[in-house]
Amino acid sequence: MVFYFKSEGYVIYVGIDKHENEELLKYGFPEDIWFHVDKHSSAHVYLRLPKGENIHTIPATVLEDCAQLVKANSITGNKTNNINVVYTPWTNLRKSADMDVGQVGFHKQKDVLSVKVEKRINEIVNRLNKTKEERMPDLQAEREERDRLEREAAKKVAREKKEKEKEAARQRQKETEIRSYSSLMVASNMKSNANADSDEDDFM
Repeated sequence: MVFYFKSEGYVIYVGIDKHENEELLKYGFPEDIWFHVDKHSSAHVYLRLPKGENIHTIPATVLEDCAQLVKANSITGNKTNNINVVYTPWTNLRKSADMDVGQVGFHKQKDVLSVKVEKRINEIVNRLNKTKEERMPDLQAEREERDRLEREAAKKVAREKKEKEKEAARQRQKETEIRSYSSLMVASNMKSNANADSDEDDFM
């Protein structure tokens, strides 16, 4: 079971337990941003960013929504004020065989950001809960479909680039031929019949 929320057009999703978190870790999207309460257990919350956006372009209100959702889904964090919520790209999450179920690490600590949450804001949590949907998605199929579409898009871009290169080459060839033809037509290379000697008889 995965819980989905909406925030200003963005999709936020949360695993129901640590076993579901393992699936989310395995089949997350490279565009996803992962959120968790720092130094406390909490739900793994993911923000799915549209193409072209990154961790530094997240709107402040959406960032606050994610942080509040993480706090609200942490037993200890929900009762504690002035907590830190850490967040990082899904691609920066590291999972090794010796880690417990649902536990993760980071490839690069410098890519982990944090935001302070002074207290729970019920208005935000209640607003998000009104958008809550429960689904049982095929996470693997969704990831495979995402990757397939990306490959097709990349192939399309490559084809368009190749066609533009061919067209540019044709245009250069055409310009070369025009310049070559023009050089043959200059006055110094032309000869008038009036000045030419002829062995033929004139007829009237």
